[in-house]
Amino acid sequence: MQTLWSRVTRQWRDAINLVLAVWLFVSPWVLGYQGMGDATWNAWVLAAIIAVASVSALVAFHEWEEWVTALLGLWLVVSPWLVGFADVAAAMWNQIVIGVIVGGLALSSVWTSRHRDLPAT
Repeated sequence: MQTLWSRVTRQWRDAINLVLAVWLFVSPWVLGYQGMGDATWNAWVLAAIIAVASVSALVAFHEWEEWVTALLGLWLVVSPWLVGFADVAAAMWNQIVIGVIVGGLALSSVWTSRHRDLPAT
């Protein structure tokens, strides 16, 4: 059985996504948009789902969890316009940046898991 630390070091992308989920959850207070209902709820709900997916991947990696996380990252990128808070700059840019990073790390995990055993060229 692997220790938690060995999983975190091997699956560092999921650990970073967990940290980003925590940031996303507290960001409405830190960035001052906690009074903006849609932006705040979007951050809280997505943060909770990303955190659960990240912890799940750290406990037992499954590729589908990474695909879900990548889709959540995409949602974060487009949600300011679809949900209607694109005029709240702090919320918009925070969620776009977090979405790009979360989605990129998830896709990188998928790529790495598929190419882990390939010989070096």
